[in-house]
Amino acid sequence: METFDSLTVFTAKDYNATIEFYWAPFLLESNSDNAVIHRVTDRFVRKGSINKHGRHWKGVDILVFNTYLWWMSGVTVKILKGSFEDEVKDVVVMSTDDAYRMGMKSLVRWVQKNMDPKKTRVFFTSMSPTHGNSEEWGGEPGGNCYNQTTPIEDPNYWGSDSRKSIMQVISEVFSKSKVPITFLNITQLSNYRKDAHTMIYKKQWSPLTRSR
Repeated sequence: METFDSLTVFTAKDYNATIEFYWAPFLLESNSDNAVIHRVTDRFVRKGSINKHGRHWKGVDILVFNTYLWWMSGVTVKILKGSFEDEVKDVVVMSTDDAYRMGMKSLVRWVQKNMDPKKTRVFFTSMSPTHGNSEEWGGEPGGNCYNQTTPIEDPNYWGSDSRKSIMQVISEVFSKSKVPITFLNITQLSNYRKDAHTMIYKKQWSPLTRSR
């Protein structure tokens, strides 16, 4: 496996195939695009900038998009209308839903312009819940999914971290696409699996406590 800035490539030599992961949390250009140093307090997303990352996605056989959590840092998102290089920056504040809709429209336009459905199949994965509030499934106050070993059994459970309005935005925008985009709806089933997060096995950004 090799890493080149935002691109990580796993090569299966026996099959002449690669599986590639490209870090672009908003799909559009943002000031969180550095694959290592991306924890910034004041995030900006640049409008109409998907081509900056999109040039790395061309020529593949299967393309899977996923963007959600990084848009959810609050109820609004700061949108940069010009360039990050501009001395005086033109910034507008949009509601999260409207900003996400802008991003999804940019994605659909890019797919329609750059993807040949006869050669490439395009997927989009829905939001993955964070299970950050254990009270929502009857747990102790102040807890989360850490150390959970059983799924949520209530068939009507839907966590507050999975915004249904975002699902509606995706449905509205993708329904108008002239190129097929297969929507992988993992959200409902993932909502039940508070016991299935792999976070303790990934890179940790702060030292683990003895109990963890």
